[in-house]
Amino acid sequence: MKKIIITAFSIVLLVSCQTDEQYENKNRDPKNPTQVDASFLFTSATKSLVDQMTSTNVNTNIFRMLGQHWTETTYVDEANYDFNTRNITNAHWSEMYRDVILDLATAKENTEATPISASFTQATKDSRKAQIEILSVYAWANLVETFGNIPYSQALDPGKYVLPVYDDAATVYADLFTRLNAAIPNLTDDGFGSADPIYGGSASAWKKFGNSLKLRMGIRIADVPSMSTTAQSAITTAVSGGVFTSNADNASMAYSNASPNTNPVWVDLVQSGRSDFVIANTLVDFMNDLSDPRRQVYFDENLGAGIYKGGTYGSVSNFNTNTHVSSIVTNPTNPASLMDYAEVNFYLADAAERSISGTPALAAGFYNKGITASFDQWGATGIASYLANPKVNYLTAPGTWKVKIGNQLWLAMYNRGYEAWTAWRTYDMPGFNLPSVSGLPVPTRYTYPISEQNLNKTNYTAASTAIGGDKQTTKVFWDKF
Repeated sequence: MKKIIITAFSIVLLVSCQTDEQYENKNRDPKNPTQVDASFLFTSATKSLVDQMTSTNVNTNIFRMLGQHWTETTYVDEANYDFNTRNITNAHWSEMYRDVILDLATAKENTEATPISASFTQATKDSRKAQIEILSVYAWANLVETFGNIPYSQALDPGKYVLPVYDDAATVYADLFTRLNAAIPNLTDDGFGSADPIYGGSASAWKKFGNSLKLRMGIRIADVPSMSTTAQSAITTAVSGGVFTSNADNASMAYSNASPNTNPVWVDLVQSGRSDFVIANTLVDFMNDLSDPRRQVYFDENLGAGIYKGGTYGSVSNFNTNTHVSSIVTNPTNPASLMDYAEVNFYLADAAERSISGTPALAAGFYNKGITASFDQWGATGIASYLANPKVNYLTAPGTWKVKIGNQLWLAMYNRGYEAWTAWRTYDMPGFNLPSVSGLPVPTRYTYPISEQNLNKTNYTAASTAIGGDKQTTKVFWDKF
């Protein structure tokens, strides 16, 4: 039974099911163990995390709308920033806490409880725990970046803390750096091996992922004056420790043709037979202006060869007269990434411009590598002419270095809605459209789940006050501009 922290019903279950260990042990059947194998939990948590970040089901994930890459054809509540009708914020909160973080925490407990043997060495145990930590940090960081202050120190102990307090977001983030720094050196063997759906247990690949995640997090807080030293240390140690160097390093999970292991986008759009989305004019207009060759792989040419028209963001957009999602995106086997080489290069360009890692003279090279990595990953052609385009070329493209990096990072994060939205939150680029129905400003965070307001009211109220109000437009601590 999972220790679900978000509903009163589960709280009652948790409290009522606590028994004295001596009596509990008498009722256990040694031939049918109740302890779930750590490998199973790790695999399950990994899939849950990737599925959640990849899905386009509007009940659970609307990040492609927040990043204004897609818009809707029939039900436009989500593109108009209605978080509550479908209880969307609760779905993300629940999935991350219950099916990712809790499963990883239980996998860690079970790993620690497994005795050392000839087939389970200390190196294997340490490597498994390090893999668990990296994914846990990823999930915790996502919650902080999405909501702000969150339950952290008391979150996974409902026996002691039925209603957990919310920890300060910056404090949580600082602790996540400590956890990453402790975990990465312990990656010495294949850990979970074939039970690892991202890297098959490769220690070197996990080290690159851990360092690349640390680089991302360091860039996130680079504009926070009180965390400048932490940011510089994170960025420099990440780069010296080794970040992604090619698309082969991407933190990606493969999907198959067989359910339930198909890509969630295929499930939501093809298997369901739905036509709920078209490409948003925010993205189409931007790429049309640049004559971006990636349009041929990002989009379908359902309007004719080379013709791309985006639906008006936030309005009811006719499915037949606007550009569709490409068949690459809707392929059931299309891999999904938690982090990729293109993204890393844009962060390296940022770090160079800040003279944290390298010098500003190196930024153009990383910028070009980021764009090139995106083209290569998608199988797009025409990279040389694109980089020579005066609107793209690092020396001639309009705006500051933040504008240039922000624009191209946002483009490269297509089909990764959360990172597209976060690129906009980080660099305030490109300029987004206001949704045509509600006219609301683009959210800078998710509001807290309604269940927290109802069931954990005292701690919710304190957290809401601490962050400046539980509003969609309240900025998380690292979003300074």
